[in-house]
Amino acid sequence: MTRIISGFAGSLTLAVPKSGTRPTSDRVREAIFSALDSRDAVYGMRVLDLYAGSGALGLEAASRGARVVTLVENSYGAAAMCRKNGEAVQRSAPKGTDLKIAVSSQAVQSFLAATKEGFDVVFIDPPYDLSEIELGHNLSALAPLLADDALVVLERSSRSPEPEWGTGLELERRKDYGDTTVWYASPVEQPAP
Repeated sequence: MTRIISGFAGSLTLAVPKSGTRPTSDRVREAIFSALDSRDAVYGMRVLDLYAGSGALGLEAASRGARVVTLVENSYGAAAMCRKNGEAVQRSAPKGTDLKIAVSSQAVQSFLAATKEGFDVVFIDPPYDLSEIELGHNLSALAPLLADDALVVLERSSRSPEPEWGTGLELERRKDYGDTTVWYASPVEQPAP
């Protein structure tokens, strides 16, 4: 069972696709959001959840005060679950909340190539079998869309190598949770003109 851990939608159970996704465990999600909360990196922010699955990471951010949440999921069935879960979180929001939740049912690389939006926090939780090359393409396409103080949170198998961050991102830290590794990266500071 996957649920929202905290915030206005705390304890809300999320629908999860029967197959084809690997939901982030409550333990890992709680650790990620503890790290984000310590940086005040969620409230009022624009959040992107790539390879969203059920949308649990992005919707957790919504419940904790993110202003805009975009869930990107290529699987039609999983995108339908994201919409259902997003509507449930939206219904739980306090009156007058200016929360926007959008679901994009397309490949991550296509979304990144087409969007003009900017983001403050990005969750990337791809299937463990996603190639390092494709992940590198995703990270390169993502970098120009990030706010200067953005944070990228990438979840991979602990057996996967460190991602190729490219020229636009740099590693902040790595944290291991059993078979899961969470990588935190931020945009490379651009020199002043």
